[in-house]
Amino acid sequence: MANIHSTARPRTNAARICTIVGFVFAVLALLLNPLIFGVIGLVLGIVGAVLGDKPLGWYAAAANVVAIFLSLLIVNAIVN
Repeated sequence: MANIHSTARPRTNAARICTIVGFVFAVLALLLNPLIFGVIGLVLGIVGAVLGDKPLGWYAAAANVVAIFLSLLIVNAIVN
């Protein structure tokens, strides 16, 4: 059992930090500037997932995509 090698990367502190900062940028993308903060948060979520924080990293990336679209829809509704 101990000799089984896993292809998944172990989660590191850097992965968790990237994921948490990705969620923070999702909130900032929703409130402030969706393109700048959303893209940075998307990249951080993907980096967190690749470094080993699998489910939460992908959730952070998805949250940033949703925040970008939602913020753009709200801005479009207010302008028009």
